[in-house]
Amino acid sequence: MSPARTRATAADPLSRLRTLCLALPEAHEVVAWNEPTFRVRNKIFAMYASAASHHGQGRAGVWCNCMPMEQDLLLHADPDRFFKPPYVGPKGWIGVYLDRRPRWTAVADIVEEAYRLTAPARLVALLDAPHAAGARSPRTRSR
Repeated sequence: MSPARTRATAADPLSRLRTLCLALPEAHEVVAWNEPTFRVRNKIFAMYASAASHHGQGRAGVWCNCMPMEQDLLLHADPDRFFKPPYVGPKGWIGVYLDRRPRWTAVADIVEEAYRLTAPARLVALLDAPHAAGARSPRTRSR
C-alpha cells in the first residue's frame, strides 16, 4: 500500500468501514442520527460514530451488534481499542475505535459477525457459499 493511500485510510476511516459493510449481501447505508448506519433488511448491524459528534466523543469509532459474552471478552482483552458504546452497549454491542491505526482485519471480523447476528439465515448462508463474493451487491440510500 502506498504511503498516500495509508494516510488517506487513516484520515478517513469511514470510507474503509463503508467498503467493509457494503460488501455484505444486501447491506445498505442509511443516515440516522446524523451518522451513517449500516443495515440489512433495514436492521442496523453497525453504526459509524464520528469524532466530531456526541456519538464519538472525540474519537472516531464503529458500534457493532455483538453477543454480550463477546463484548465482555473484547473489552477486557484490549480496552484501548474497544469500548462499550452509549445507548446500545448495555444490549451487548461493542464499540471499536477507528482513529489510532485500527486493526482492519479485526474490524472486518467484528463487522461480519455483527451482520451474521442481524441478517436472516438465507443471507448469512450467502457468506459461506463458494460464490459469496459475486453475490454481494452494495447500495447506499439516505433517509
